[in-house]
Amino acid sequence: MAVKRGLIWHFKIYFKIIAQDIKTKMHYRADFIISNFAQVLHHVSGFITFWLIFQNFPAIDGWGYHEMLFFYGFSLIAFTPTQCLLDNNWSLRHNVRSGDFIKYCIRPINTFFYYMSEVFDLKGLGQLAAGIAVLTYAWINLGLGFSLEILALLLLMLTGAGFFMAAMLNLSAATAFWLTNTGFVMVLAVRFRDYARYPITIFGGFLRFTFTFVIPMAFVSYYPSLVFLRPGEIPLLTWLSPVIGAAFFALSCFVWSLGAKRYSGTGS
Repeated sequence: MAVKRGLIWHFKIYFKIIAQDIKTKMHYRADFIISNFAQVLHHVSGFITFWLIFQNFPAIDGWGYHEMLFFYGFSLIAFTPTQCLLDNNWSLRHNVRSGDFIKYCIRPINTFFYYMSEVFDLKGLGQLAAGIAVLTYAWINLGLGFSLEILALLLLMLTGAGFFMAAMLNLSAATAFWLTNTGFVMVLAVRFRDYARYPITIFGGFLRFTFTFVIPMAFVSYYPSLVFLRPGEIPLLTWLSPVIGAAFFALSCFVWSLGAKRYSGTGS
């Protein structure tokens, strides 16, 4: 019962904190509309890029136009929880450097949970809309079947993929507790995110290994998408990806919290 009460209590606290952030942002509704519209346009440009490429090439390493769009749409949806729920990671290095982070360390609540609860990035909703539209378009044109079982499997694979992206953002942000200037680390993590939109088979052996075992971008889109695109060629890593993703996310939260525990302010 204690665990159940704890979960309910955290949910209540979370929605109370998030509500305040959303209310503040909704005072500027034009900014909300424009930012989401810009987000959709940004991802539409990616759609157009794929279209232009495939006007000259019928396939890339055996992957067709709609299959590439499937990877793209899948990755956009997988990125959404990270952008919406963990966007405050981008402010971590500033709060650590200024000393403002100390206020999160003295509250009787989990530091990671409280810090992330303060910001909900509404622009992520525009990304989600774009991802669903692209994935649906690709799904229909590929003639993939659909059922409740397939929907459940899709949600499972998207959840696992989301864990990987969230873990990488957490780990890159957590370097702020040990390093002085970590902006480049987070920018690098986001730049690597772009590679998740492509199947790793189009890269050389070194990058395939890197994107699987070092910087696991292949788990954000490639491996989970194989369940739907290549059901007869599914490797073990595909089925393990939700479990590995959850473990990787738990590890990132542990590292983040470890850094928070050693934080003692600016010293001034």
